[in-house]
Amino acid sequence: MTQGHSIPPARADQEDGEQESDFKPLTREEAQQWRVGQPVLSLWRLVMVQWLVGLAASIVGGLLWQSSSVAWSVLYGAAAVAIPSALMAYGLTSSAMSRVWAAHANAAFAGFLLWEGVKILLAVVMLAAAPWVVSPLNWFGLLVGLVLVLKVYWFGYFFQARRSNANG
Repeated sequence: MTQGHSIPPARADQEDGEQESDFKPLTREEAQQWRVGQPVLSLWRLVMVQWLVGLAASIVGGLLWQSSSVAWSVLYGAAAVAIPSALMAYGLTSSAMSRVWAAHANAAFAGFLLWEGVKILLAVVMLAAAPWVVSPLNWFGLLVGLVLVLKVYWFGYFFQARRSNANG
């Protein structure tokens, strides 16, 4: 017989496969104190930053290529992300449905899924309509505007994580 790893014997009060846990639930006061220390990322602030990034990218693109079609294409690509995001932010924070759904976790999750679906559908429709809305359309400019504004989500998450780490 070879020497192998030994498994510590189970305690009498443990069932098969159950592991000891050092989880300690927070009291109501501890939970409230923890919430106060967590920064809140506003959906509307995120939408505003998306619009600012899209507008800045449009201006820079138009100036670099000396082309208004590039500027409009970049702006439309940014709008294809920012407009659906604004609609979703409205649906989740300001609509009558959001106030009704807020009391029930399952309903709030269903509302999130509904507005996420609306956001994706609107973005696809806007991108499909791009050749008719922006003439002449610069596909590269549209893609640059779209990607830059999509990356605002990542930067928002990055800054939120940095603030959380700073708060302890």
